[in-house]
Amino acid sequence: MTSTPDLAPASPATLRKPASALRGGPARKTPGTTPRKTSRHPYRAALSTARARTGLVLVGAVVLAGLLAPLLAGHGPTDQSGLSLAGVGTPGHPLGTDDLGRDLLSRVLYGIRADLGIIAIAVPVGAVLGCLFALAAAAHPVLDTLVQRIFDLILAFPGLILALAVTAILGPGRLPVVLVIALAEIPAFGRLLRGGILVQREREYVTAARVGGSSGPRVLVRHILPNAADPLIVQVAVSLTVAVFIEGAMSFLGVGVRPPEPTLGSVLSQSMPYLAQAPHFAAGPLITVTALVLGLSLIAEALNREVRR
Repeated sequence: MTSTPDLAPASPATLRKPASALRGGPARKTPGTTPRKTSRHPYRAALSTARARTGLVLVGAVVLAGLLAPLLAGHGPTDQSGLSLAGVGTPGHPLGTDDLGRDLLSRVLYGIRADLGIIAIAVPVGAVLGCLFALAAAAHPVLDTLVQRIFDLILAFPGLILALAVTAILGPGRLPVVLVIALAEIPAFGRLLRGGILVQREREYVTAARVGGSSGPRVLVRHILPNAADPLIVQVAVSLTVAVFIEGAMSFLGVGVRPPEPTLGSVLSQSMPYLAQAPHFAAGPLITVTALVLGLSLIAEALNREVRR
């Protein structure tokens, strides 16, 4: 014969609990407890950190220098003087001159201007095309397979081989650089958005919207995309960093913007034969690229931490 355990009588506190608490619903707020506050502007909070502010200062300084190049440069970027490889602090040439007597400060400032103009076009083009491919992949399984193979085809080419192939077809200039950067960024944005759509499509709020009568395109645009697009903000900062390297590498190899128009990569490339004789020749573009890449990396890291919270 088995004995049943004694059941303790319910306490008055238990009997007074609301039905929502007994069912596992939200409990009432008790005195002395403070609910966790969530920021309505998470990216603003991320950019207010010390790390992000440092990145914003570095990027802002480089961008401002490029925008104000005509005012800050004392000479034209292609003007030649009789001073070849003049040192830092030479009157009229604060950063010295290159092997052809051109003012290095002017060439660095106008090089920043050229690089920013290319990057500002190439990265948004790659982002838009990548997002369009992701939306097409989300529309139908057959399109999804086709889009994935396109991404694989682009990723199969190393960046240098892709740059050389495009330049061999179009020749050196701004357009090939923009095209190479945009092609390189398409899979990054496309795969990121596609993955976000696949995750959000299985959430309960999407099912509820469909049960409520919303059509597929409406659910995608109104409900899924706003929640799947958050990581794209981080990807923009990362892609800008990658674009700086791609443009610099193409100009360094002589397959980018045509000389005598300066870019940071081309100025650095021209300084290589004179590193021992005039090390200041390479200092300007090296410091500028380092500041720009470091600033963008700090911003991307701060945004990534906010997205992962």
